[in-house]
Amino acid sequence: MSIPFIDLKSQYRLIEDEVKKGIEAVLEHGAYVMGPEIRELEARLAEFTGTKHALACASGTDALLMALMALGIGRGDAVFTSPFTFMATAEVVSLLGATPVFCDIDPVTFNMDPASLDAAIQRTRAERLDLRPRAVISVDIFGVPCDYDAVEAVCRNHGLTLIQDAAQAFGALYKGKRCGAFGTIGCTSFFPAKPLGCYGDGGMCFTDSDEWDDLLQSVRIHGQGRDKYENVRLGINGRLDTMQAAVLLAKFKLFPREIELRQEVADRYAALLSQVPGLTVPTVPAECRSVWAQYSVLARDAAHRDELMAKLKAAGVPTAIYYPTPLHLQKAYSFLGHKRGDLPVCENVGDRVFSVPMHPYLTAEVQEQVAKAMLA
Repeated sequence: MSIPFIDLKSQYRLIEDEVKKGIEAVLEHGAYVMGPEIRELEARLAEFTGTKHALACASGTDALLMALMALGIGRGDAVFTSPFTFMATAEVVSLLGATPVFCDIDPVTFNMDPASLDAAIQRTRAERLDLRPRAVISVDIFGVPCDYDAVEAVCRNHGLTLIQDAAQAFGALYKGKRCGAFGTIGCTSFFPAKPLGCYGDGGMCFTDSDEWDDLLQSVRIHGQGRDKYENVRLGINGRLDTMQAAVLLAKFKLFPREIELRQEVADRYAALLSQVPGLTVPTVPAECRSVWAQYSVLARDAAHRDELMAKLKAAGVPTAIYYPTPLHLQKAYSFLGHKRGDLPVCENVGDRVFSVPMHPYLTAEVQEQVAKAMLA
């Protein structure tokens, strides 16, 4: 039996008619760029997150890039973030000529460690007089929100702007508040593998500020002013395709129930995999609710991970490693001069972490097969 790592086909069978109807409606009215479905999607997701504004864009990367551009981030600015994430989080900082400064992660949630963030800001101010600390990009890894009380307090103490990278945690909760609603601007991704994904690339920015919403709208369409032939700043072509909005509207109807199903899958995994010797299952803080973008476990060490992944492969169970080499050790950031040992927690996690299949339609039988393979 072939076991999918993420099962989009089972989901599609539930909404096939709705998806086709939405796409046909776009084909009928012909507004393929910035059609009415865009505005409908923005309204629904703003209501869902509890924010005043939502702004659809072409990808999660564009969402982060647009947020930094709206803030005027550029050369000489320092932006603090986690190295235990996908390249896009830091890449957008560098694309604007700014410098990413990495801090270590919490060993339980794998999210940004507020104490390490505070230390990195203080160290930058003391040692890097060529850099101006400007902003923080938090990352809600694997679907678990950051400790936003602590992160926001650090940002306030240092006068820095917070941008939330909620690409893996859209729909998650921190103390009853939805991810996407934290910081000055919240960003998410609708890449197909995300908890709420389209059938291509897509993203969204969220804010409660009319001023930031105006800036984001301008940046999204080539820095336009009153019309598309007045350009008041530099921007990008960051629009979401109308057909992708139609897909997301259909999938959003399933989303609240899918969050519940993901939690049920996670609970079953916790019961089954806690029996595997030397394996650490994920822990979600009491004040949080995860959307379980991935189900990522920690092996005892790198050799133990290789052993368990080999057993799973032999049993036909796919696995993945997010993220084996933290960003501060990537070749693209060699110019920062980091070496192994600089951020020991994320390096240790990168050596031990791996993920098993996770999606809302994962059956108990398949999960038992996953556990059986590792216990063999």
